[in-house]
Amino acid sequence: MTVELVRGQNHPLPDTRLEIRVSAGHPVVAGATLGDEGGRVPGVEWIAHPGSPSLPGVEVSQQAAADHRLAIDLEAVPAAVHRLSLLLALPVGVGGPTRFGTVAAPFVAVTGLDGTEIASYTITGLDRESAVVALELYRRQGAWKVRAMGQGYEGGLAAMLGDQGLERPADLAATILEAVARGMARSVSAPPPRVPETERVRHSAPAVAPETTAAVDSSPTLPVTPPPPPLPSTPLPSTPAPSSPAPSAGSTGAGSTGGGPISYAHPGRRAAAPEPEPRQAPPVPVAGDAGGWSMDERLYNQVWGMFEDLARTTAAYRSACDFAESRLDKELDGVLSDPRSRIGGAGDAAREAARARHDELTGRAQEVLDRDLAQLAAESEVVEPALPPAYARWDNPVWHAYRVPMEAPMALRLGDLHLPERTDLRIPMLVRLPLERGLWVDSGRGRSEAAGLLDEAELRRLALDTAVAHAARLLAVYPPGEFTVHVVDAAGSGATALAPLVEAGVLGGPPAVGAAGVTAVLARLTERVDLVQMALRAGAPDALPPGMDTAEQLLIVHDFPHGFDDRAVNQLRYLADEGPAVGVHLLMVADREDASAYGPVLDPLWRSLLRITPVPDDHLADPWVGHAWTYEPPLFPSGSRILPQVLAQVAEARRQWGR
Repeated sequence: MTVELVRGQNHPLPDTRLEIRVSAGHPVVAGATLGDEGGRVPGVEWIAHPGSPSLPGVEVSQQAAADHRLAIDLEAVPAAVHRLSLLLALPVGVGGPTRFGTVAAPFVAVTGLDGTEIASYTITGLDRESAVVALELYRRQGAWKVRAMGQGYEGGLAAMLGDQGLERPADLAATILEAVARGMARSVSAPPPRVPETERVRHSAPAVAPETTAAVDSSPTLPVTPPPPPLPSTPLPSTPAPSSPAPSAGSTGAGSTGGGPISYAHPGRRAAAPEPEPRQAPPVPVAGDAGGWSMDERLYNQVWGMFEDLARTTAAYRSACDFAESRLDKELDGVLSDPRSRIGGAGDAAREAARARHDELTGRAQEVLDRDLAQLAAESEVVEPALPPAYARWDNPVWHAYRVPMEAPMALRLGDLHLPERTDLRIPMLVRLPLERGLWVDSGRGRSEAAGLLDEAELRRLALDTAVAHAARLLAVYPPGEFTVHVVDAAGSGATALAPLVEAGVLGGPPAVGAAGVTAVLARLTERVDLVQMALRAGAPDALPPGMDTAEQLLIVHDFPHGFDDRAVNQLRYLADEGPAVGVHLLMVADREDASAYGPVLDPLWRSLLRITPVPDDHLADPWVGHAWTYEPPLFPSGSRILPQVLAQVAEARRQWGR
């Protein structure tokens, strides 16, 4: 069954030997880049383009053409390759259109070697762009998937290659365009014709899909160069002749090698539906199957892969629903604007047909979303029990076997994230260690519906409880003597919530109270930042005063700005800005409205901190698609004794280390 993708949507690939077909309606340059797990292309030797068309497992055309077939063997690509990106570009500088907005929307399809279409994507929405990343094939849980990208670049080839992480992308872009201009070498070997020559129907102009709204270029089609023998140095799989009946005349000719014009009939429009292929079972999730040097790193990468997959599949679903709604509105407007549809049943029939098309599109989008969410849920059920203490929830049994670690982890769990499409699918929110920015537990109501249901005292208590949970986890994941916690509780109102830390003896000193206590703690930490900065600038990090605590420092500030004068506020801002680079971090527990008397003076402080909440709140946005993620704070199970047990082990390890 063919899947028509929308931007951001992914689909599993049932095989590793594939073809990628491109129909653009106008000559384009096709290329491919091989990327590592982070998506970076290490160098020009990882790029297949008209001047260098062959890579292990990949072969592309050596000329600009309106129709391309790229041969792909994913088993033959190097083991370090995790992503293969299909690049399309207009041959700017050699004549013809200079932006995709003036030509037909490119159509790409991933097919099996027998020509059976697996997934297709029509790249709509392009305007001033002259280059686009069309598709991405990527590894996920040991299997390969295809994702519709549609990422365009107004800066053309150079901008697109630069975004892939290449040095001197303009030079490579010039090399590619020069190769295209000279018509270098040969094109990729085309597969055998699918129908006898006498049965082919030749088209004089490309056929455009009904959905395409871009202008169609009227330039003549290009003949296909007869294919030369394949290079022996690149043993890509040959395409077998199809065993299925020949397709109808209206859908043939795309792979013609007889020198005649190419047919650009939409590959997704078939006269007869192909026999359905057996559905491939989804890959069985395995904890820690992502790349990395250690299990912690592999689990970290896997968690963020799950986060990215959830973000993209939800974005694809929402995009499909938005498209369906806009198309329905447009079709209904067309019905109302046609006077002929206002008489008789023609208008009702047209409206019903429009709504049926809308329901069909949203139904397909929902099916894909449900499939992807089910796979992610199955992966979560496998990954969650395998997480180490730094990544695990407080109710994970791993905490009952907790032992103080000998080295710090690479990340820390701050809570969970979910989207409204499936609220029970929660992704761990992991941040790298050491912390790159401070934390702010917002004790105010803000716009949170959950916070609005609580009274002010209860909300403030929950905020400090959340801060204590974060501090306890930080103490638990660092080796003895490598993390110190200080507390400023100027009004003394947090004694109950802070009791577990105080009674366990894991703080660097008793909580500071009153204005004098605030001044003393801030002065000590500010001096530490100054001394470490001077030592680092002088290139003598070992030349610190004897007895200085070189561990990472965390300052918990409760009930800000109570007990703070102007000097103390400036010192706090200094610690927020300069502290993380030298191991001094802030954990603020405050309501921003309480400090409103300072006006915009404190705005940089709040912006420098990562805001988290003591109750669920949908205020966090991701950098990919801008979803509003709901954050859920870490909670201890009701009646659990895990916090005092963990802190007791931390305290004992600190005593043993200090002997």
